[in-house]
Amino acid sequence: MSKSAPSPTTSRIGRRFDKLKKEGRAGLITFVTAGDPDLKTSTEILAGLAAAGADLIELGVPFSDPMADGPAIQAGSQRALKAGMTLKKTLTLVAEFRREDGETPVVLMGYYNPIYVYGVDRFVADAGKSGVDGLIVVDLPPEEVDELWHPARAAGIDFIFLAAPTSDDRRLPKIVARATGFIYYVAITGITGTRSAAVADVKKAVQRIRKHTRLPIGVGFGIRTTEQAAEIAAVADAAVVGSALVDIVAGGLDDKGRPKPGLAGRVLDRVAALAEGVRRARAKVA
Repeated sequence: MSKSAPSPTTSRIGRRFDKLKKEGRAGLITFVTAGDPDLKTSTEILAGLAAAGADLIELGVPFSDPMADGPAIQAGSQRALKAGMTLKKTLTLVAEFRREDGETPVVLMGYYNPIYVYGVDRFVADAGKSGVDGLIVVDLPPEEVDELWHPARAAGIDFIFLAAPTSDDRRLPKIVARATGFIYYVAITGITGTRSAAVADVKKAVQRIRKHTRLPIGVGFGIRTTEQAAEIAAVADAAVVGSALVDIVAGGLDDKGRPKPGLAGRVLDRVAALAEGVRRARAKVA
């Protein structure tokens, strides 16, 4: 088991998972794209996620070539970029969220190119000031992460890595050695939002990852329904839902791509339903 990662209690993410453990339940991690479909609606959605039941928030940084994402999140990125969203505006969005919510962890999920263009040192400094708690940089494997990992960790920002069904017992130690906050287990091979994994397979994978790390394990990719979220929450430390929420955004636009009235509320209603499933999951298996 890797001992190199700092104690999870040193960060807001760690404190949230500690709280969930004391409550005897898993968490709900929700993914939404910053600026999708526009800044006003995105701000409204982000502001309501915690009250709706999100325990941690993944905020996608719009990027023109999101290679790990399926059609739904790719389209969300395109809508956000068309609406003028940038990495700088994403950090401002987090800072505004932090003025009202000092407890809910926020993890930026995206790709290295926007960070590289922004400037690593400048990005880490601005992310820390904004209240960002963690980073998931999809296209930076552990072997290539030093340029961003060291300054991020020095600033107290957690670095979350992805593990997949193809991550065997030789690969996992390399992943968890650099990971802090939690491990994000990608339950399927492929892109987001396309299919779902069998819960029995997820359970086996989570048990295998636990042999290598003490960090919490969140499971995502393919979780769309309340029932699926509950099933994952029964075997993992958190269920991650993204494409299902982004689909609601896409379905709530008029023929000119503008949000229809009540769009943010519909997203938050789905979050509330997912949270209910996650919260009852452990009770069902007890």
